[in-house]
Amino acid sequence: MRAYLAHVELPNPILAAAGCAGTGRELAPFADVTRLGALTTRSITMAPRAGRPTPRMAETPSGMLNAVGLQGPGVDAFLARELPWLAERGTRTVVSIGGGSVAEYTALARRLADAPGVTAVEINLSCPNVEDRGRVFARDAATAAEVVASVRAAMRYDVPVVAKLAPDVADVVAIARACVDSGADALSMINTPIGMSIDVDSMRPALAAGAGGLSGPAIRPLAVRCVWQVHAALPGVPLIGMGGVTSGRDALELVLAGACAVAVGTTLFHDPYACPRILRELEELLHERGFDRLADAVGLAHRPAHRNDLEESSL
Repeated sequence: MRAYLAHVELPNPILAAAGCAGTGRELAPFADVTRLGALTTRSITMAPRAGRPTPRMAETPSGMLNAVGLQGPGVDAFLARELPWLAERGTRTVVSIGGGSVAEYTALARRLADAPGVTAVEINLSCPNVEDRGRVFARDAATAAEVVASVRAAMRYDVPVVAKLAPDVADVVAIARACVDSGADALSMINTPIGMSIDVDSMRPALAAGAGGLSGPAIRPLAVRCVWQVHAALPGVPLIGMGGVTSGRDALELVLAGACAVAVGTTLFHDPYACPRILRELEELLHERGFDRLADAVGLAHRPAHRNDLEESSL
């Protein structure tokens, strides 16, 4: 069940997704965070952020909308209190970072470069670029690549840099390729697509911000499609698949599409025991299908005997 992010070995492929396990303390009463493949922190910013006005979360059919706004205490507090707590317990920690400019991402990477306990850095590219009229970094290959290159240059050579991609783009493969060419060691996909819900009783948007990120089972087919396309184009790049994973079967679907690791997110809000359960279910499914190693199942659906042509099925 071992998985690899570049040269870094994880004991198993199940991660907690960014923003869904806090910084580990919230999940620890329910699951041993040291037994996760890794825990991804909420996105850390340079300065403290209060986040967006409430309501910030709303249920939708088979999913959830959120517009939290990267609330957090800032990198200084993270390095002083949150990362040491994880490091003391031996948790493998993927630190998610978010910024409003290339310079801010670079500054965050420099602050983390020498911090003990950082397993990898995940770049949250779904942030608005304040220097480009608020255009989201993840939607433009050139600016996404610029962020990745700056973070890769600032980080220690032995810390993998993971670019987290958004699905609501014209060509996810082009952006994935640009990130890898600029130094990304692995890719996370997918971040939440943008959605909206209106309360028909109040006749107002369900979220104070109007629109927000859609997560949960509703987006899993979108995640599978993105992982499939990027693995087909870049088969040697490690992919962390995420989006609506609630069971071992969901995790296996992303593995077969090309993910070498799977992150669990929204389901943790109602089932904080989900990660060990999903790992157990995935291991049982692999054993039932005759796999000796997780790696043997990664991308198996692409092989001729198993492949269904997405293009033909969509016609």
